[in-house]
Amino acid sequence: MSKNGKQLERTMQSRHIMMMALGGAIGAGLFKGSSTAIDMAGPSVIIAYLIGGIILLFIMQGLAEMAVRNREARTFRDLVQPLLGNYAAYFLDWIYWKMWVLNIAAEAVVAAVFLQYWVPNIPIWVLALIVSVVVTVVNVLSVKLFAETEYWLALLKISVIVLFILFGIITLSVSFQGHTAPGLSNLTNHGGFFPNGMSGLVTAMLVVIYSYGGTEMIGVTLAETKDPEKVVPKAVRGTLTRIISFYILPFFVIVSLIPWKQVNSVQQSPFVTVFKTVGIPYADHIMNAVILLAIISSMNSGLYAASRVLYTQAMDGRIPKLFSKLSKKHVPVYAILACTTSLYIGVMISLFAGSKTFEYLMGSLGYTVLFIWIIIALSHLKCRKNQKQQARYYVRLFPFTTWLALISLFAVLVGVVLTSSIAVTSVTAGIYLFITITYAVFRSRSTKRLNENVMNMQNF
Repeated sequence: MSKNGKQLERTMQSRHIMMMALGGAIGAGLFKGSSTAIDMAGPSVIIAYLIGGIILLFIMQGLAEMAVRNREARTFRDLVQPLLGNYAAYFLDWIYWKMWVLNIAAEAVVAAVFLQYWVPNIPIWVLALIVSVVVTVVNVLSVKLFAETEYWLALLKISVIVLFILFGIITLSVSFQGHTAPGLSNLTNHGGFFPNGMSGLVTAMLVVIYSYGGTEMIGVTLAETKDPEKVVPKAVRGTLTRIISFYILPFFVIVSLIPWKQVNSVQQSPFVTVFKTVGIPYADHIMNAVILLAIISSMNSGLYAASRVLYTQAMDGRIPKLFSKLSKKHVPVYAILACTTSLYIGVMISLFAGSKTFEYLMGSLGYTVLFIWIIIALSHLKCRKNQKQQARYYVRLFPFTTWLALISLFAVLVGVVLTSSIAVTSVTAGIYLFITITYAVFRSRSTKRLNENVMNMQNF
């Protein structure tokens, strides 16, 4: 319970947290950044996303089981702390917060770029400010409003993806109005299905893991979800099915319809290409609007996740109690405003201090997703070691599936270290070292206060 006698309300339902996870994981990366993974792996990018989806499935099943076993948990930090200790929970909280703060700051600028497509005379910083204020207001007003807004934004985004898949399959298989259906020939006609070999597939896994990042947001909703022990496992199963489908099928359409070497050479998004081929009028405006909403949806989810991390840290006394205060609508308004302040600072850095510094910070997000998943996997294995009994809804292979996911994540981590620039790795290591130092300082002060209290009691 917070200082003012209020606590977070359990107003979110399964459909809300399912769409939140989709909103966080399916963003501009799918609509705008799909060419990066295709450049690395060619048509075999389909296999990369399938493998990544399977790893995600195993990680999220472990998270869901821990949520069932610990019904008092508010975020996945509360799931991790009893199993791996205070440092792991503290480290997880702050790298997760760092991931979303950097991500929403970058997305504010990207959203402004898409808005400028319609209003080219308005400066980027003004448009970024407008987007940031809108997202802030939605989060501050009430949890229910936030959840409903995110639900409908994600639903719109998913509807467009479904239409893309249907129109793409039609375009692949049916010739019409001068368009010749390519079938599946583009999957093998340009260097084969693995044009860059297995190394290309492995390299693309780095992008894949980052793309799926955000799904673990389900673990941040525990304190505001009705019956989390029932809702979270259901949402995990439903979300994973949809995420894998909404990544694998669109990529299948893209690499089948367009020769993989040409994806980057086409200025417009592959999504626009498909809609134009089918004959949808104003396809560029439609997709620009959809991509914009996708980015705002991801920002919306990210701000929610980041603010709840601050709230739980304040509740536990690790940061000022101010951030644990709730509004009349049971919303941690000061925690939200603190996160949006960082958002505005990030926008200023990206606009005035040059893009390179900001790109280095953004490059560390791939590391962050990996470490978050690794910590969740380690926690689940420890949970299983402590409690041998098995939840009814899980397959008998558990927890061996978690072991498989953990080994795969460490392999990808090695790949990240070997392929990332020294600057990105150094900046990330510096951030992680800073988090570790702050934990050591906090622990030292807590121990000192405890010893002083003991001495005072003895003197008394």
